[in-house]
Amino acid sequence: MKKAKALLPDDFIAPVCHHEIQILFEDPYLLVIDKPSGLLSLSGKNPLNKDSVHYRLTQDYPSASMVHRLDFGTSGVMVLALNKTVNGNLTKQFQVRSVVKTYRATLLGHVSDDEGVIDLPIAKAQFPYQQVCLETGKTAQSDYKVLERLQDVITGAAITRVLFTPRTGRTHQLRVHSREIGHPILGCDLYNATIDGVDSKSLAERLMLHASTLQFEHPVTSERLCFESHL
Repeated sequence: MKKAKALLPDDFIAPVCHHEIQILFEDPYLLVIDKPSGLLSLSGKNPLNKDSVHYRLTQDYPSASMVHRLDFGTSGVMVLALNKTVNGNLTKQFQVRSVVKTYRATLLGHVSDDEGVIDLPIAKAQFPYQQVCLETGKTAQSDYKVLERLQDVITGAAITRVLFTPRTGRTHQLRVHSREIGHPILGCDLYNATIDGVDSKSLAERLMLHASTLQFEHPVTSERLCFESHL
């Protein structure tokens, strides 16, 4: 399949996102939010890409800082720190992989196994792409569990709803892993594929990937917290 021309970092102009950010939890130390699809996590270098999760939240929470990001098209639960100490604590939790995240996704085709692990190393490719590379790639592992196998109501194409639990947090990990096993995520514009005459991108107007749960230890109280963002 011929790959689309890669965009330079400043070529992409995000369309206006009219959806609001929902606050799921807040205290003096952190914010947990529900990010809408179609909103950048962090403002881009291009001034036309100023709107973002970070930009919006700092209007009301000037000290808010990013701990992790979700892709532009991905929706769901995120945590932000409200001071440097909390940011450092949460960042370390992500680094040592004590943070547990789950994602719900809709894939093209019927995934044969009910559950499994995708273990394929990921490396940078020409911006904005990532690629599987056995020689230079960094370890990337994604657990998955099939939730439902069904047909698209309009086209009749086979699709599968899955629950992903990534063990690592590589850029575009779930999108790359899904395509590599022959089941790209619906609505993905970077890692789409055509299966049985159906283009995975054409079956959805947005990326069908949602960060559904996030678990971590509160940096101050040490309480184990779990937050859920419903589809």
